[in-house]
Amino acid sequence: MKMEAIQEQLKEWGELIITTDAGDSYEIHLGDTKFDMTSRVITISTPEAEYILDGDSIESIKKHYSHKMEQ
Repeated sequence: MKMEAIQEQLKEWGELIITTDAGDSYEIHLGDTKFDMTSRVITISTPEAEYILDGDSIESIKKHYSHKMEQ
């Protein structure tokens, strides 16, 4: 899946779950995800680390819907 499609879906939805061709899944948000179209990488900033992913290695996108948090 191309980075441009992922970026477009993220702008539309605000939050996605992406899965790489290696089988790793990441929840990404509009506010903490950057797309570098020149280097073809997606950078995800989390409290624990910054992840740099091959932007064209994404196999699937799952739209994450709102839900009530369990207490």
